[in-house]
Amino acid sequence: PEALMRSRYDAFAREDWNYIAETSLHQSVEELSSSPSLTWLKLEVLQAYENIVEFKAYYKLHQGIEVLHEKSTFIKVDDTWKYQDGELYPSKILSNEPCPCGSAKKYKKCCK
Repeated sequence: PEALMRSRYDAFAREDWNYIAETSLHQSVEELSSSPSLTWLKLEVLQAYENIVEFKAYYKLHQGIEVLHEKSTFIKVDDTWKYQDGELYPSKILSNEPCPCGSAKKYKKCCK
């Protein structure tokens, strides 16, 4: 599941909606391609065990950097892992954290 989650993050960054739909139980190409275009900056896997992967994915919008914090559930279908669903958590980037843009500055001194 962790390897699949990482490959799905990469596919989101490339807007490869076909791959994301193929590796999901419920997401369609039509639904995915209608979502807003984002610039993905960074992925942090917080926990990975059994069929669960908890992660934070940082992305840039025109008004700044946001974070998506999710605990994803995966299921095996015909010996292939698929994304089943996810639980979202409210999360924000703290001022003294390193900036997700990769500048090595604190967030408050960079992209905030």
